[in-house]
Amino acid sequence: MANVSDLSKGNFIRYNGEIMRIEELLHRTPGNLRAFYQVKMRSVRTGKIAENRFRPGDSVDQLRVETKEYQYLYQDGESLVCMDNQTFEQIYLDKTLLGNTVQYLKEGITLIIAFEDGTQPITAEPPANVELNITYTEPGIAGDTATRTLKAATIETGAEIRVPLFINTGDTVKVDTATGAYIERVK
Repeated sequence: MANVSDLSKGNFIRYNGEIMRIEELLHRTPGNLRAFYQVKMRSVRTGKIAENRFRPGDSVDQLRVETKEYQYLYQDGESLVCMDNQTFEQIYLDKTLLGNTVQYLKEGITLIIAFEDGTQPITAEPPANVELNITYTEPGIAGDTATRTLKAATIETGAEIRVPLFINTGDTVKVDTATGAYIERVK
């Protein structure tokens, strides 16, 4: 158990039986009233946000979390097979830990996986952006570059993104994994 004053942004706690990640932690002292901590937390499993006020002496169940880098090897049903780069140990990671970013991941990229007590994966973070090849897109019309018009394009993972008109089939583009947005063309 730890005091609320020992917490910081990014820590994991067990709150109402769920594993929560601290998103925001503010210490407030409103006028003549007692000080309190306003804590904004996100559930690891559902992604829902919860807010609560704690008194400075309150204790919380802080989790011991270890993060490691794993290489994504391949997809196996509803799991991703990942390998520890130091020990070459393979684990099965549930796709739901990555959410929508799964559709922008290709084999060989590095994921940062957090484990509770070294055994159970609780979160996984992909890189901020990835470079992917365009497998199909309609050809752009010459001279139609005055507007920021976007067209549909299929990337090598099978997902569909929106790209500018000058992007052609076979080009490599940088994609934001959080939103799936086009960032730039890679040369």
